[in-house]
Amino acid sequence: MSFYETALKTGTKVFAVAPMIDWTDRHCRFLHRQLSRNALLYTEMVVADAIIHGPRERLLSFSPQEHPVALQLGGSDVGKLSEAIRIAADYGYDEIGLNVGCPSDRVQSGTFGACLMRDPGHVADLVTAMKKVSSVPVTVKCRIGVDDQEPADILPNFLARMVGAGADAIWIHARKAWLQGLSPKENREVPPLDYDLVHRMKRENPNVFLGINGGISDLDQAKTHLSVMDGVMLGRAAYQNTGLLAGVDAILDSDSPGGTRTPNLDWLALRDTMIAYAQDVIASGGRLHHVTRHMVGLFQGYAGARRFRQILSSEATRPGAGTDIIAAAFDAVDLAGETQRSAERIAG
Repeated sequence: MSFYETALKTGTKVFAVAPMIDWTDRHCRFLHRQLSRNALLYTEMVVADAIIHGPRERLLSFSPQEHPVALQLGGSDVGKLSEAIRIAADYGYDEIGLNVGCPSDRVQSGTFGACLMRDPGHVADLVTAMKKVSSVPVTVKCRIGVDDQEPADILPNFLARMVGAGADAIWIHARKAWLQGLSPKENREVPPLDYDLVHRMKRENPNVFLGINGGISDLDQAKTHLSVMDGVMLGRAAYQNTGLLAGVDAILDSDSPGGTRTPNLDWLALRDTMIAYAQDVIASGGRLHHVTRHMVGLFQGYAGARRFRQILSSEATRPGAGTDIIAAAFDAVDLAGETQRSAERIAG
């Protein structure tokens, strides 16, 4: 029984951090795992051609502590996607996801990503082929439509095709993508969100794992969506306000209050873990900034957060910067005071 089949059978909800190009690299995912034991983490989208012909170790390797972690693939060629999955199998990912939602010009030039929404039959063929070579769940992340498509008309058929092809789960970004006239950034903000349509898809497909993505900015909103959907996926909110991930495990526990920071996280232990991790990265030829750039949003709303960001944004980027900068940044935050205030909020 797959991870998603188990979730459907038991009613277990899934919280995921969305795949984000240039953001959700292995250092980002390592940090996110320290904040949540249970969140499903995704790689950046990796193009099948890059895996076949490029630096595989750099593209695919990750820390065992990141599990559960999913590899998101980009591509539209059956043979290349199948070969990429065979190569990635040795790295031990928990899921393989197909990108059918990215609207960037680079993706369009490769005829994959969101433009595949126009050809659900071909996407179904891709999923069928991927399932044949994958030993882990194969999922699809899509939009509700593209360009002049009417989402209410095309999305039910698209989902049915994916289910028929054997997709284990479908994550739906609740916006259309405009492939002409809007930048990738605008495609994350301008097309209106249609949560009602996505919720309706779940009500009409009770035996299919459907997750929702797009415009969800905090854990209270996430918990509301989880009352309808099987899973919820946060992207920019989880990255830019990284500390909210400390509350994810609570909202996945039906006996715990959701939408609040947990006072139980040991922030000083997190500091020490990230210092040790950064030391290993530096010893392997990396730079401190490769790790700390993902930590800037960690204390949004905390007393001392501005100074924390300043230290990491300026001092950690200097040549030869060492991990003492992480310690200095944490020292700028009123951790004891915030922990007490958080405990009082939950108790009240």
